[in-house]
Amino acid sequence: MPANDSILGYCTNVHAGTDYASTLENLERYAVPVKENVSPNAPMGIGLWLPASTAQEVIEENRIAEFRAWLDARGLMVFTMNGFPFGDFHQTVVKHNVYLPTWAEAERLDYTLNCVEILTGLLPEGAEGSISTLPIGWPEAHDNADALDAAAINLLTLIDRLSHHEADTGHCIHIDIEPEPGCLFDTSNDIIRFFQDYLLGRDNDELIRRHLRVCHDVCHAAVMGETQANILKAYQDAGLKIGKVQLSSAVQCDFSTLKPAEIGHALTQLGEFQEERYLHQTMLQDNEIKEQSILFEDLPHALKALVDLPIEFITLRTHFHVPIFLDRFGLLQATQQDVIDCLTLIDQHSDCKHFEVETYAWNVLPKDLQAQDLAHGIAQEMQWVLDQCPAFNKA
Repeated sequence: MPANDSILGYCTNVHAGTDYASTLENLERYAVPVKENVSPNAPMGIGLWLPASTAQEVIEENRIAEFRAWLDARGLMVFTMNGFPFGDFHQTVVKHNVYLPTWAEAERLDYTLNCVEILTGLLPEGAEGSISTLPIGWPEAHDNADALDAAAINLLTLIDRLSHHEADTGHCIHIDIEPEPGCLFDTSNDIIRFFQDYLLGRDNDELIRRHLRVCHDVCHAAVMGETQANILKAYQDAGLKIGKVQLSSAVQCDFSTLKPAEIGHALTQLGEFQEERYLHQTMLQDNEIKEQSILFEDLPHALKALVDLPIEFITLRTHFHVPIFLDRFGLLQATQQDVIDCLTLIDQHSDCKHFEVETYAWNVLPKDLQAQDLAHGIAQEMQWVLDQCPAFNKA
């Protein structure tokens, strides 16, 4: 289980604003009621997301100290940031745009450094901070060695800046690369190979491991078929630190457990998860020959392919973050057990202290799963985690 000094929060990308004013408005509307329900007598952690334009606005208008005071007055403590989405995460269609700019581009480095400056100003004195980031990019935008070299150069530049930043401020800020299905790095092995082939083996390996870590998203690992025991041990054996765990569940359907008459109903229910805003990468796994798994970049493509496959031998898992307090809904399941496994095993393989509920898809869930009150739904998720891990420090 997580150590007693671990921090639990939720990621505010679920109700993010498009500028500083709307960010404050949404935090007041949602984060404050969550805190009142989950942690009425102590500060509550939140994982802040700001689009690049808002991050630039906060810095240019010198609002960091003002923002810190506003958060302190409401008992909200930013201990981590989500530096993955660059632009408007709630525009009508996001899909592949969330992977731009890539780590080969200067804009990604600049945005991340802005997040570092903001997070430093919001952290308690001497506290460690984490910023999750994308796994370099989507393959079509990043499919050659030159691009990986450019990404490695930007990351090494970032590590050098973070090392000097810690010496100047006393804050250790680490950037945590988040593997995601279909991306250039979508498994633990991909991340490990990148560190080994492009980053480590220099005279600053200790600094690299300190300031560049892994963001372990439980949903992403579940979609890729990686067990929590294996993935956590793999990072430990490779000497890589997990900087942040994102507690999230995927949608799963094991057709082999269904009666023939239920299969059509399950497919109909899965069809309700098709939506236009986000990409929902989907794995079809042969239950008898797991090596024959096929990853589709979006759910509609996988559902179409099922027509020509032996469906009774297949398990489908899709990258659609559903509330983590759900175990099953109708004929479908959530990969909730993976979240429980992660929380149970994490302290055996990692000294990670930052945990973040990251169900950003509340607003695009099928209507029967949506919360009438978003703050209440988020509070349910937070309380579910606290029920699993009573030792969590709510601040």
